[in-house]
Amino acid sequence: MIMPDIDPETDVPPDATPHVCDHCGQPFARETHLALHRGLEHASSLSSDERAAYEDAHEKEVEDLRRFRLLALAGLVALYFGFLMTYAVVT
Repeated sequence: MIMPDIDPETDVPPDATPHVCDHCGQPFARETHLALHRGLEHASSLSSDERAAYEDAHEKEVEDLRRFRLLALAGLVALYFGFLMTYAVVT
């Protein structure tokens, strides 16, 4: 997948300690966001520890997305059958 070449602004809360990229200086609110940024933007210059952190963060992100998709599907199925049962009772 080709990512568009954009420079998104990041918002670090004032009370949080920013995690700053060593390569470009961009701040991130979470360590996992920094690891994902490094893996996507600076993949050719990662150390083995940074590569491992990126792979762990990526795997966690994939698991979270899979869980969200399953919950969304379950919600849609429950909504569909709720409307179906309501229609069956009303008519």
